[in-house]
Amino acid sequence: MATPDLDRLAKHVKAHRLAQYPSRDTAAATAGVTRNTWKRVEEGEPVRESTYAKVDKALGWAIGSCTAITEGGEPVLAGGTTTSSPDPAPRMTEKQARDMAWDTARATLPTAPVGELDTFVNELVENLRRAGIVTDGS
Repeated sequence: MATPDLDRLAKHVKAHRLAQYPSRDTAAATAGVTRNTWKRVEEGEPVRESTYAKVDKALGWAIGSCTAITEGGEPVLAGGTTTSSPDPAPRMTEKQARDMAWDTARATLPTAPVGELDTFVNELVENLRRAGIVTDGS
């Protein structure tokens, strides 16, 4: 049996987490694991098998996708479609990302101060940029 490629898994998990969540804390909370456990996965350190199933679920992958990635495969979306990592989503301009983030933030947090919304939008757009989803075009 080959040694699991935890570094490969770490790259996939981080790329998909950046595309879906504004922070590692949010992803960990969604998965029902601690921030440190999620960090271990993103740093290629071993965790319990049950943790990988929680990561799969939080990222919208079919259970067993983390294991498949460590064996050279690709994650499968919960609906059964194989993803093509590390390119998890279509590209969008920074303006599109900001507009979308503002609309969503205002709709879900209508009483939040503008400064907090601005901080959230900036953080989200930067995460999307690092994930390669936001382009520099207008």
